[in-house]
Amino acid sequence: MADLLKTHMNQSPKKILIVEDDTDLQQWIADYLTGKGFTCTCTENGKDAVTLISDIQPDVVLLDGALPGLDGFEVCKTVRSFYKGAIIMITARDEEIDEVLGLEVGADDYLIKPIRARALLTRIQKLLEKKNTTSSKALTFNNLVIDSHSQRVLLSGVDVKLTSKEFEVLWVLASHPGEIVTRDTLLKELRGYEFDGLDRSIDLRISRVRKKLEDRTDDPYRIKTIWGKGYLFVKDAW
Repeated sequence: MADLLKTHMNQSPKKILIVEDDTDLQQWIADYLTGKGFTCTCTENGKDAVTLISDIQPDVVLLDGALPGLDGFEVCKTVRSFYKGAIIMITARDEEIDEVLGLEVGADDYLIKPIRARALLTRIQKLLEKKNTTSSKALTFNNLVIDSHSQRVLLSGVDVKLTSKEFEVLWVLASHPGEIVTRDTLLKELRGYEFDGLDRSIDLRISRVRKKLEDRTDDPYRIKTIWGKGYLFVKDAW
């Protein structure tokens, strides 16, 4: 952790946008992250957040779900058409539906209040590390092209519109063609923790990817479910 933080601080400061209407919490987060070498911008308003995300293109957005007016889920859904950085949703409610909704609209991670400083910093660092280490290359499987640099997917020459989270899960699976990738591996790669037997967010994400890539919903043949084990990307099915 110390080495990762040292490396991070030797680079140009990463930009964090804090979207939180609890001004005391907002200030605490800003002070803490500023002390860790980040540059922080704050707003309490969802509409202003959309504008700021477009203008400053922060490296990470910390986005409260329960904002007045335009809430965090709507903000996330709106900006995903032009923003490819990391979004961490923050909510006061420990409700699975909120987590699923946040992931469906394009959030990268999810935190429940009260926020623990070290946990927040770890989540931010993991997302930044993953973004910085993604290799700039393309994977090609017959009529399917997956470009990690532009996060673009082409199927038979047609641009497939995937969210950043959908792209990430596809990239992990396609990086291991013909191999079974377990849910535990996917969660560690995408969210930094082990599968607890209950988290179904990965399944929902893969279901959306299948639909967009014209896989069968009743009996998928391109991204197969291997019951009790995980998922299999079939390299010759494209």
